[in-house]
Amino acid sequence: MRHHVLIFLSFWAFLLIACSEEHEHVAPAIYPSDSVAVMASYGVNTLISDSGVVKYRIVAEKWEINQNKKPSRWIFEKGLFLEQFDLAMHVQSFIQCDTAYYFDTDRLWELRGRVRIQTKNGVRFSSEELFWDERSKEFYSNKFSHVITPDKELKGNRFRSDDKMNKYSVKYTKGYFDRNDFGNSPRSNMTKTQADSAKMHGRGQASPRRVNNNN
Repeated sequence: MRHHVLIFLSFWAFLLIACSEEHEHVAPAIYPSDSVAVMASYGVNTLISDSGVVKYRIVAEKWEINQNKKPSRWIFEKGLFLEQFDLAMHVQSFIQCDTAYYFDTDRLWELRGRVRIQTKNGVRFSSEELFWDERSKEFYSNKFSHVITPDKELKGNRFRSDDKMNKYSVKYTKGYFDRNDFGNSPRSNMTKTQADSAKMHGRGQASPRRVNNNN
């Protein structure tokens, strides 16, 4: 009997020692709380409305909405294709890029990577960066931009444009222009009376004369 008691006590002593040496294993959080997305969708092809009117179509491999980040945003880290419609649902323009962020509270789009735009007026735009402010209805970029229209081509930095790309400016530019942009020569725009008056009061043709070099 004494032998069995000793074995029992030895067994419990072993358990107590083993339990005293155990450590609590707690895994760290997988993500910080401010990076948890409210929604993450894959293979997106959806329509977006504004004030009850369908205005855009979004196509993206991944669309993430994160309202915990400050400011809250939509994230398209695998690229974005965006079409804009008129009231009759005709495509007015399209935008595509490698990465995009939409800050919903500020109504501001930030496009990164290979940004490409084409409008219904035939204007084509390309850059590595573009911002689209829905409130001010303005596109702008502070990086090198390339603009092609049906009659001209511009390259430069600090691009600014309205949201339809009808009025735009590019600073530090170089490019090619159609000769009609500069109009005709001033004389070709004169009336006959103006041309005759300019001829009368202008400098006449010089008459040849001999120069005496024996001074």
